[in-house]
Order: sequence, then structure tokens, then C-alpha cells
Amino acid sequence: TPRAAPESVLVPWLVVSVLTIFTCSSCCCPPECECIWTDWIDVSYPDSSDRNSGDYETFENIQKNDPSWDCVKVENISCRAEKFPDIPIADLGQKVECNVNTGLTCNNSDQPIGGIIPMPVCLNYEISVCCTPNFPECISTATTTSTTTAPPSSTTSTVSSPPVSTTVPMPTPSES
Repeated sequence: TPRAAPESVLVPWLVVSVLTIFTCSSCCCPPECECIWTDWIDVSYPDSSDRNSGDYETFENIQKNDPSWDCVKVENISCRAEKFPDIPIADLGQKVECNVNTGLTCNNSDQPIGGIIPMPVCLNYEISVCCTPNFPECISTATTTSTTTAPPSSTTSTVSSPPVSTTVPMPTPSES
């Protein structure tokens, strides 16, 4: 059976450039709710003469030390020893807890003799946390996890600062 020659169909394209100028006030613009990393925080120093002491860079201690500190929700945390900032804490030979729920806790009484320092004392640690901004719109998304399934959409809009080129195929009447 002979085949028909392939047909060439031209599809017109529409190219749109959008330049966005942000002129909205804080009342109208949606807030940026991605977490923001703090500088390194160090509010506690281990007392080497007190076996029951340690280093406690906890969120409670940070709040006591700086009442203006406002972190709605800690989404991530980074912990390091002040004198060894490039060595992962797991490689320092100390028992240290670093987590997003409480911060950093190191008890002198938990430390072995030897390791990176000869005495069984906590190193001085510092933390940096990634905090959700304190905006009502962010708080609701930070504390509630939900999944929404939307039907597929045929149009996608993107708005950004630099000019954006969007190429959209124009529909053409179908031929029989």
C-alpha cells in the first residue's frame, strides 16, 4: 500500500516579554516565607571546673539572652565548634546533641577523657538556624502540612524581576 507524503504544518508562535516593576506596599505583596539563616549564635560557654556544666545553645537560652530573638519555626540547624569551625561535630569525639527542636546541648559529664581536648569538657559550640519569618501567612504554612491536588492547567504564568520570554503555541484550525 503506497503511503501518502508527509504533510508539513506550520504552527504560529506567540512570544511575549514581560517586564515587572514592583511597586506594591507591604500590605499588598505576599511575604517571602522561605526560612532565613541567622548569623552564628553563641550564648553559652562551658565551665571546665564544673562537671555538671556544659554548653547549651538551646532556643530557650537564646531567647533568655536576647528577648528580641524571634524564630517562629526552626526549619534547619547547623552546629559547629567555635575553635574548629571546619570540622564536622561528629568528628570531634564529643557527645553533642544538635537538633531543630531544642538547639544544641553538650554536657561535660557525657564527655570522654581524651579526644580533641585532653579534659572531659565540652568545647564551646555555636549554632546557626534557618527560621521561618514571623508573618501570619508564613506561620500558617509553617505549622500546617497539607497537600492540595489541582487539575492539570493548560496555562502557566510566571512573574519575575528580569524580563521573561514565554513562548506559547497558537492554536490552528485542524484540517481533515
